[in-house]
Amino acid sequence: MSKRIKQALISLSDKTNLKSILKILKKYNINIISSGGTSKEIKKLGFNCKEITKFTKSSEILDGRVKTLHPKIYAGILAKRSSKKHKIELKNNNYEEIDLIIVNFYPFEKTLEKTNNHEAAIENIDIGGPTLVRAAAKNYKDVTVITNTNQYKNLIIEMDRNKGSTNIDFRKKLSEEAFTMTSYYDSVIANYFNTKSKNIFPERKIFYGNLIEKLRYGENSHQEAAIYSTKKNLEILQLNGKKLSYNNYNDIFSALSISKTFPKNTGTVIVKHANPCGVSINKNKLNSYKEAYGCDPISAFGGIVSCNFKVSGQLAKEINKLFFEVIIGNGFDKNALKILKIKKNLRIIDASKLKIEKINNVSNYFNSYLIQTTDNTVFKKNNFKVVSKKKPNSKTLNNLIFSFNICRYVKSNAIVLSKDNKTIGIGSGQPSRLDSCNIAINKMKKFYKIKRNDEIIAASDAFFPFVDGLETLVQAGVSAVIQPSGSIRDKEIIKFADKVGIILVFSKTRHFKH
Repeated sequence: MSKRIKQALISLSDKTNLKSILKILKKYNINIISSGGTSKEIKKLGFNCKEITKFTKSSEILDGRVKTLHPKIYAGILAKRSSKKHKIELKNNNYEEIDLIIVNFYPFEKTLEKTNNHEAAIENIDIGGPTLVRAAAKNYKDVTVITNTNQYKNLIIEMDRNKGSTNIDFRKKLSEEAFTMTSYYDSVIANYFNTKSKNIFPERKIFYGNLIEKLRYGENSHQEAAIYSTKKNLEILQLNGKKLSYNNYNDIFSALSISKTFPKNTGTVIVKHANPCGVSINKNKLNSYKEAYGCDPISAFGGIVSCNFKVSGQLAKEINKLFFEVIIGNGFDKNALKILKIKKNLRIIDASKLKIEKINNVSNYFNSYLIQTTDNTVFKKNNFKVVSKKKPNSKTLNNLIFSFNICRYVKSNAIVLSKDNKTIGIGSGQPSRLDSCNIAINKMKKFYKIKRNDEIIAASDAFFPFVDGLETLVQAGVSAVIQPSGSIRDKEIIKFADKVGIILVFSKTRHFKH
């Protein structure tokens, strides 16, 4: 069912490509009604239009807050063309049908990016625009609604194909996009107010996001998947390689969550299936990579390397000796890119612009959402308490904190063994903490040559409920352990640590990752 467009209303904040629309409207002799700034731009471009104030015979008031909110406008949009009653009411009130609405909104999101000024944010909340769009979208059987400059091309094609008209399927699709746009706009505003009032868990939670891309499939080939962002673009930039998959993104975000907690310009993490399999903090960047890889070279195969520093040509040469899916860096020098790009499928990610923020994590199950704040608190020494008779020196305590930080990114139950700020054994994802201990120990024995005076450190993401886990670690050569407090048997664990002469440190907070 085609509908002829006779009259259009245009009100735009973003006037990009406006001329292309004006040309098609002129071609089919369509009258244009427009608001203040837009009408000036239309006339400047050499086209005719009637200003809204003259159309409604009502002046803009309240500094422009009220200009399109008028019954003559909304009657013209909402009138059912098939209703005799509506036609009579329009005629009796001297109202005219409006067949095309072209509107985009005040730049609320862009305002938030530029300033923290609350009053500026308030003034950039659009009222008239979303109201026009909602009215037109509701009456899509008779009215065409455009809400994005990206839709201009399709509108022009549609009008040329139908000689100034649009068909019902086209209008219905635009209606869907219009309601999506108004919902998105309102959700950004709602979340802004939630953030301002620190209302993390409002009575009704609204999620919003921009489609970044549809992915080939999800975790498995029979699952559909896409990635969205609350920003217009991701803060990571792909420089080379095949398109990223769902699993790639999952691993990338896991790797970045860890590497972005390292001291500036230091540290490497290798991730496989969202779990770290090797981590090292070392000012020597090449050694940092080698130490991370050396923790578990078998698991590292086909994994993701994330460097919290700019990748050099020397490091790129070393990386290229092995097979990895993704390389992440805080930038890459020209020589490094040249070397890494030899492998056409290798995905190269620049994460130099990514900042770790205090945002919520969301999981979705059975039409329900689990929401929690992010566990990315930077650890300080006062977060921990030495409970054993044997006390750690500064170097040992720093190593313990390093191990505990890595442990919180390993799926529970988690055990991390380390030495000199590098992991040498990781046990993850086991229902039994004792099993995780044994996995970590076996990894260490397989890939790390223990020396006689090595100080081996163990971190656990939860308390040891019994001494068996601690005993297993001690028998493997562990001399210092860090764990959360909270067990009814904490005193027994402390007593055992003192008995065997190891250092035991309690964290005041627990850090599970399920």
